[in-house]
Amino acid sequence: MMMEWRRRMDAALLVLLLGHLAAALEVPLDLPQPPTITHQSPKDYIIDPRENIIIHCDAKGKPHPSFSWTRNGTHFDTEQDSNVSMRPHSGTLIVDISREKAEHYEGIYQCTARNKHGTAVSNNIVVRQSRSPLWSKEKIKPIVVQEGVSLVLPCQPPAGLPPPIIFWMDNNFQRLPQSRRVSQSLNGDLYFSNVLREDSRNDYICYARFPHTQTIQQKQPIVVKVLNLDAINDTMADFYNDTDLFSEAPVDDRRPTFLIPTGTSSSKTVLRGHTLEMECIAEGLPTPEIAWTKMSGDLPANRISFLHYNKTLRIVNVSESDAGDYRCTAKNQLGSVHHTIHVSVKAAPYWISGPPRNLVLAPGENGVLTCRASGTPKPSITWAMNGIPIENSPKDLSRKVEDDTVIFTDVQTGSSAVYQCNISNDYGYLLSNAFVNVLSEPPRVLTPANKVYQVIRNHHVLMDCSSFGSPIPKITWFKDSRSSTLDGDPYILHDNGTLEIHVAQARNSGKYTCVARNQLGIYENHVYLEVKEPTRILKQPEYKVVQRGRAVVFECKVKHDPSLIPTMTWLKDDGELPDDERLIVDSDSLAITDVTENDAGVYTCIMNTTLDHDSASAELTVVEATPTPAVVYERPDPPTDLELTDQKKRSVQLTWTPGDEHNSPIQKFLIQYEDLLHHRGHWHNLTEVPGTKTTAHLKLSPYAHYIFRVLALNAVGLSQSSFPSRVYRTDPAAPDQNPTGVHGYGTEHNNLVISWKPLSGHQSNGPGLHYRVMWREKMAGSDWNTVTVANTSKFVVSGTPTFVPYELKVQAVNDYGDGPEPAVAHGFSGEDLPIAAPENVQAVVLNSTLAEVHWDPVPSHLIRGHLKGYKVYYWREHGHKHSPDHVEGILSFSGNHTHGMLPGLHPFTLYAFNVRVYNGKGDGPPSPPQQFNTPEGVPGQPTSFVVTDSSLDSLTLEWSPPHDRNGHITGYTLKYQPVNNSNELGPVEELALAANETSVTLPNLKYSTRYKFYLNAKTVTGAGPAISQEVDTIMDEGNTQTSHPVAWSPPRRPPHKARPVSPFGNLSSSVGEEGALISWEYWGPEKNIYVEYIVENSEGEEEWQKEFVNGSQNVMLKGLKGGLSYRVRLVAKGHHDQPLHCSKELVVKVPAVASRQVDIATQGWFIGLMCAIALLILILLIICFIQRNKGGKYPVKEKEDAHTDPEFQPMKDDDCTFGEYSDNEDHKPLKGSRTPSNGTVKRDDSDLSLADYGEGGDGQFNEDGSFIGQYSGKSASRDTAEGHESSEAPSPINAMNSLNSFV
Repeated sequence: MMMEWRRRMDAALLVLLLGHLAAALEVPLDLPQPPTITHQSPKDYIIDPRENIIIHCDAKGKPHPSFSWTRNGTHFDTEQDSNVSMRPHSGTLIVDISREKAEHYEGIYQCTARNKHGTAVSNNIVVRQSRSPLWSKEKIKPIVVQEGVSLVLPCQPPAGLPPPIIFWMDNNFQRLPQSRRVSQSLNGDLYFSNVLREDSRNDYICYARFPHTQTIQQKQPIVVKVLNLDAINDTMADFYNDTDLFSEAPVDDRRPTFLIPTGTSSSKTVLRGHTLEMECIAEGLPTPEIAWTKMSGDLPANRISFLHYNKTLRIVNVSESDAGDYRCTAKNQLGSVHHTIHVSVKAAPYWISGPPRNLVLAPGENGVLTCRASGTPKPSITWAMNGIPIENSPKDLSRKVEDDTVIFTDVQTGSSAVYQCNISNDYGYLLSNAFVNVLSEPPRVLTPANKVYQVIRNHHVLMDCSSFGSPIPKITWFKDSRSSTLDGDPYILHDNGTLEIHVAQARNSGKYTCVARNQLGIYENHVYLEVKEPTRILKQPEYKVVQRGRAVVFECKVKHDPSLIPTMTWLKDDGELPDDERLIVDSDSLAITDVTENDAGVYTCIMNTTLDHDSASAELTVVEATPTPAVVYERPDPPTDLELTDQKKRSVQLTWTPGDEHNSPIQKFLIQYEDLLHHRGHWHNLTEVPGTKTTAHLKLSPYAHYIFRVLALNAVGLSQSSFPSRVYRTDPAAPDQNPTGVHGYGTEHNNLVISWKPLSGHQSNGPGLHYRVMWREKMAGSDWNTVTVANTSKFVVSGTPTFVPYELKVQAVNDYGDGPEPAVAHGFSGEDLPIAAPENVQAVVLNSTLAEVHWDPVPSHLIRGHLKGYKVYYWREHGHKHSPDHVEGILSFSGNHTHGMLPGLHPFTLYAFNVRVYNGKGDGPPSPPQQFNTPEGVPGQPTSFVVTDSSLDSLTLEWSPPHDRNGHITGYTLKYQPVNNSNELGPVEELALAANETSVTLPNLKYSTRYKFYLNAKTVTGAGPAISQEVDTIMDEGNTQTSHPVAWSPPRRPPHKARPVSPFGNLSSSVGEEGALISWEYWGPEKNIYVEYIVENSEGEEEWQKEFVNGSQNVMLKGLKGGLSYRVRLVAKGHHDQPLHCSKELVVKVPAVASRQVDIATQGWFIGLMCAIALLILILLIICFIQRNKGGKYPVKEKEDAHTDPEFQPMKDDDCTFGEYSDNEDHKPLKGSRTPSNGTVKRDDSDLSLADYGEGGDGQFNEDGSFIGQYSGKSASRDTAEGHESSEAPSPINAMNSLNSFV
């Protein structure tokens, strides 16, 4: 035992001794070295199935490594798979999924990088494709729940990879509000601790977002209706068949109970470093509050958060200390409930001191590789060399494996290899590559030469001397003269060669030399250190109390090293300054004018340099002004004592003495001037200076007689102006500038107008201002033409060629010389109309409403002006249309176009067109007219569609052809389908009708049934839009009128050439459940169209009601009262001075609302009643059979004979009562009983009540069980009984058959 202990201690000492030598070294890539994996895909690699698969594997080494792959533990030959390729100089796989599904390449991949010095391997990369499956189709029943109970809406999203993110929204994609009462659980379900009436809605929708593919799946909406007890009783019938009904008992306040988790305790396991989430959701009334405690310690304050209104406890970066028992408590006024969650913390393997680091050893040196990790449960450690388990690798006497350590002693050249350390337990694994590289290499310094380090005085600095060599070089530092090594105060030399100065001073500036040496050589490198002065704020901003409306200034004066560039930044309340022109930032101050309450806060000035910064803050408090009678705020007095000094040719300095401020600080001074030479009597603003200054340097112009005055401005206003200064005259000079805005253009086809903006008198700089105008044609060898003009703004050159480019110049000249050389401007002489039309004009018809026109461009010399574009004139020729319109249209195409689109054409029409070029002068001649035909299109909607006749099982429909036929009508298609009581549409029937038909009668329809009809016209191109109509067939209970009245169809619109005065035609109506649909045609110019209606025969004071139609040709009039007739007309309103256009009046009759017939056979109460009657009859028949088997006669006959009342006579044809029955007449039917020949009874006989069963007297049983009374009902017909008597003996089966036929 002692020897073993000593051996382990020796190994530990060796590890400590060599630890600094084992530091990871970055081997330069020009030196031999084994492979190192530099980039690989994650262990769990989820791919997007829509994109090519890229599995990364990059490595470095010398020589550059080669790569291979395994898939699911076997070699993966990438060259044999045409879909797989490998990037050049890399092991990265690229899988093309265009020919193969991505799921074909799912599996476990491992990359191997090898060269002659060793082999490195990647992690096992598990490749799985992401999945975002659709929600399974389901019909979710509406949920009716009583107010106050708890409710859980399940989400149950499809399992995706990775799992989806769940959220609840409504139909408008707005998140559903959550609260302490309503919240979403971790699994996505929506929990209600108690429901309120406002929770009723029909759009609770659960969404699942799959983050990898960025797709969102939606669950079917859930309908929730929250009712109180009375409302539930009132509406139970409505929800009997298709709802889930919860909690009919009244709901009282109750103490909390947990919805999740269930029970009093549960357990949870979490991995170290992961996030732990625990949730407790309780129900109760009032809504419970949730609180969390840790029973075995304190909650980790810096890693804990409470989500979902305290219902979820989240702990991030879980550690072993987080294990233990956690208690959640739900509490309201009525009590509390607890739940304990036991948390166990496990741990996948994790590094204790980091993964093993590469070793670079010289021949004969020693070293260690350490792979130290921990985990729960304790992980196992295995070693491999070059990807082969180390126990199967060649023996090496210099290598010794001790659990998590490999010890190398006296290594030799050729021992280089890559070692793999694999640490694993039940929850994961760690795989690390570390190489041992045996090299003999002289030292080199990797830090760039002559690098400059800058540091602020009294700060610390680190100067690098990164080196490489084998054996590891020894580093020494020298300064300037190299008199001695730097290894004592104030210098600290680190093991990696870095030199640290803990407190840098100015004397530490200078040149430093780093020397790296080993047995094989020596290497030097020089760096420089500059110690800078710190940045300091000398005058900090001070706390200010300012009255609202006044001004305030914060000063911030700074000292910094002159070699560093400073930047001043101001903050307000640690944020950016407001973007407000009242805040003025200067180099060393912040000024705020007209202070408001919003300006109050903390202001911070920050001075930044590239090396350091300094800051200071001050608070601003804004108070209301508290004027007192003693303080008077007035405008300042005008400045005095104006004085001109430092007089120069073009500048002068003006000084003055401020006047009295009158308790309001002067904010600024305004300097104005008057030019007595050019603008006598007019004062002009010259400049402004802050209120703290009393001097201004003024820039002046030549040839002016200046006098100056100064005005002062404070918060009250401007002062009176000062007395003017003395006159200051500036000497004349040649112009400093030339006119601007030089243009050349023509007003006629043979002239050129040169215009410019003339100089002002102030800009002339001297007397005798005139202009030198120059022009020439823009062509080689042309000479300049020059003319001198007086002080004007244009000059006209006559006799120029049409539309020729010119170069222009205008120069200012006065008596003291010429202005600067003018810039050259460009212009054109006048334009003339184009003299040529586009050629090769043709049209390509694209469809029935669109054509494309092509043409060849007109040569520029024939355009004779600036090309503005081309115009296409087109119009309809007389031809195919039944009422053609000759409406001309013009489309302009600006620019040098050679084609253009003609949209909005009429189908089945002959068009003519021509094309013209136009310039700034106007249009050129037209091209020869061309023609084209538009093909047939789909027709418009039929003009009218009405029901003209209705009977029990048939309807007659009439219609008018479409107004816009757009071709030859080839026929009509009529579709119709029944509509049930729930407004659900039944199967569609379709009829094809000939083109010349305008009516059709539909037989064999169901009576008392609503039908919806759709009619559209067809051409060879296809079917046009349909017009629809809804109507009921006549009811069978004597009702001879449809529930919708027959609509009146007026005469068709007259032909185009014979339009009536009214612009309305084809006015029709159709009355349905929603209201009266009014349709018409309109061909007038007015845009303001509305419908007026009034009750027929109404009293004079009632006004017409208006309904605006907004450009359509139909409108639905709602709110009409049933049983009344209305007069309806259309009105077109133009401008106020134009008369109204009214259509003919139409009378619309609105029938009284008839209740829709309900199919009684489908009603629940009726079915229950029939079942009870059937059971009663069955019991009755069984008793009859028992009595017959006993023998004897029933006493019914005697009872009947004893009464003279005809209602108690034996059963006749009319009354269907019981007659005599004897047990020895087995085959004789009940007297007077009969069954209809077809086995059915009309619907009228099915509406029976309990009173119909036994109208003859009080039904009762005798002591022997016989039934006293009679069974009578309404006869279905008056046929003779003898012809229809049944030959069957009565039996329970026959009785039930009779009941079935009866029902």
